[in-house]
Amino acid sequence: MSDDAGFICPRCGDHHAELPLGYSIAAPDIWEPRFETDRDSTLSSDQCVIRGQHFFIRGLIELPVIGGEDVFSWGVWVSLSKDNFARALEMWNTEGREAEKPYFGWLSTELALYSESTTDLKTNAHTRPVGSRPFIELEPTDHPLAVEQRTGITYDRVREIAAAVLHPA
Repeated sequence: MSDDAGFICPRCGDHHAELPLGYSIAAPDIWEPRFETDRDSTLSSDQCVIRGQHFFIRGLIELPVIGGEDVFSWGVWVSLSKDNFARALEMWNTEGREAEKPYFGWLSTELALYSESTTDLKTNAHTRPVGSRPFIELEPTDHPLAVEQRTGITYDRVREIAAAVLHPA
């Protein structure tokens, strides 16, 4: 890549000053604004509970960028069982938490850039050191997102994603 971190957007034709290496989703797919007043629901930057029945954590699906040392990240939500969510909360600020076994979950974020739905893909959430979001490992299927996680993406693909996110159809 050149020293210019920006890119010419194929959708608008403008030069964007930066090529973002990640995007984050604010809430799980099933979150609705009306839950903000529900005492059994909460949404923070890292955890979500809906009606005291659905439990989520935010983590990162990381895609290695081919031809460099960069990593592209999708900040996504994963549903966990009540017990795994309780354990994740218990360990949230505990040094050494990265030794925890992964928590099984279901991807609860629709990434519309993919031809196949991303919601409900099987995942494992790997806890990392305090202050770092969990690494979300997708089940190794032939889903395009899972393939990208295993094989990496090019900088052209990063630019394609940036254009689609900046200028949704």
